[in-house]
Amino acid sequence: MIARSSLVLTAPQHASLKRHLFPGDGKEAAAVLLCTRVEAAGIKLLVRDFILVPYAACERESNFLTWSGDYLENALDLADEDDLSIVLLHSHPCGLFEFSLADDRSDAQVMPAVFAGRSKRHIGESCHGSAIMVEHGAIRARLYDVNHRFSPVDLVAVYGDDLHYFWNPDRYPPLAVRRPLAFSDAMRTELSRLSACVVGVSGTGSIVAEQLARIGFGNIMLVDFDRIELKNLNRILNSSIADAEARRLKVEVIAEAILRYRCDVRVTSIPSGIGCADAIKAAAGADVLFSCVDSDGGRQICDLMSSAFLQPLFDVGVTIPVQTTGAGPSILDVVGRVDYVWPGGSTLGDRKVFTPASLAAEYLARADVASHSARVKEGYMPGSLEEAPSVISLNMRAASACVMEFIARAYPFRHDPNVQRARTVFSLAACEEEYSSEDGFSKTANDGLARGFKRPLLGLPILED
Repeated sequence: MIARSSLVLTAPQHASLKRHLFPGDGKEAAAVLLCTRVEAAGIKLLVRDFILVPYAACERESNFLTWSGDYLENALDLADEDDLSIVLLHSHPCGLFEFSLADDRSDAQVMPAVFAGRSKRHIGESCHGSAIMVEHGAIRARLYDVNHRFSPVDLVAVYGDDLHYFWNPDRYPPLAVRRPLAFSDAMRTELSRLSACVVGVSGTGSIVAEQLARIGFGNIMLVDFDRIELKNLNRILNSSIADAEARRLKVEVIAEAILRYRCDVRVTSIPSGIGCADAIKAAAGADVLFSCVDSDGGRQICDLMSSAFLQPLFDVGVTIPVQTTGAGPSILDVVGRVDYVWPGGSTLGDRKVFTPASLAAEYLARADVASHSARVKEGYMPGSLEEAPSVISLNMRAASACVMEFIARAYPFRHDPNVQRARTVFSLAACEEEYSSEDGFSKTANDGLARGFKRPLLGLPILED
C-alpha cells in the first residue's frame, strides 16, 4: 500500500534538528518546521526551513516542555508569504515513540492558534502538524485539518547519501528491529509501500521499469510521450511487432507488461514529455525519481524536480563515442553513467551532466536543424558525444547499475560509505569502473529546494504558458 501522507527532510536538515533536540542533557527540546505542501498522490509536506527554539526560551524536563509563543508567531510570519504548513517538533529523550497525553493537550491548545494565524488572503484548505523525534533519529508525525482533527503521517523520509524511511507503526507493522536487509522479503515488503517515477521508458527506461516492478515497488509512474516503432524494437523490453505496427504508446506497452506479472501494483501511464506541467505535477507525488531520458532538457527538468519536491534522483545515460579516420569509423569507448542526486546535494547541473551550451544546442537542433548542423560543422558546438541508440546489452548493464544504486542507498550493503559513490562511470572498452564522491563536486546555492508547486513551476516561466 502506498503512503497517503508523508513528511520529507534532507539529511542535513535532519542532522541539524537532531543535534538541537538532543544536546545530551536528557531534556526535551523544540523546533518549528516550515513546510511546502504538495498534493499529488496524497499529501507531502516538504521541509523548506526550520526554527530552533533556544533552550533558554523553554522550560525543559525529561518528559515536559513549554516554550515562548514568540517563536510560533515568528514561524507564522515566515510561513505567510508562500502559505507554508507548520509542524511543531520536539524530542522524547525517554524513547517513547508515540504521542503522550501531554502532547495531545498541548496540540489541543496550540493548533487552533496556528490555524487562526493563517492570512485571509490565502484560499483553499491548509494543514499543520506536530511531530516527535527519538534519540536515534526516528520521527513520528501527525497532521491536523481545519477542523483540528488529526490523522497520522504514514511516512517520514530523510534523504541524503542514504535513504531513511520512518513508518507510522500503527499502520505499518515494523519490518525488523533495524532497516530491512537488501534483497530480502522485508525489502520487498517496504518497497510495496513506495512509489517510483520512471521518466523515459525506451532503451534504459523500459529495463529500469521492469526491474523496479519485479523488486516490488507498489506504485510505478511511467512518463514518455513517444510511441513504439520498428526501429526501436531491439532495445525496448516487452515491445512487439504488433505494438510497432499499431504505433502504441511506450508507456501503455510497459504498463500492460507489468500488469501481466504483478496483480498488487498500481501503474500510472503519463503519455507526455516531462516538460509538460501536468506530467511534472503528477510525478511530484513519487517517492523516488528515475531519469532515463536521452535529452539534456529532460535531465534538467528531472534535476529541478528533485530539488523542488525533495525527491532522490537516479540518472542513467549511455554513450558510444565514435571517431572517423581514413580507415573508416571506429569505436572510441562504450560508456555507461549513473548519477545519484539527493535533494540539497550537488545537482546534475552542478556536475555538468548538462550545461547551458548543451541545452542551447539541443534547442537549436529541434528549432533549426540546418543552422545547428552548420554550427557543429564550424566547431561552435560539441557534436562528438551524442546519446547513442545503443544495443540492449549496454542498456541492460547501465539500467541494472541504476537500480542497484537505489538499493544500495535504501538498504546499504557496500563496504564503503555511499558518499563515495555519487557518480559511477563504467567503460566496457577499458574494462574499468570509476567513482566520484559527493564531496568532489562543487555545489552552488539551490533556491529551488522544497519549492513545491510555487509559480512559476520549477522556476521556469515557460511551464506557465
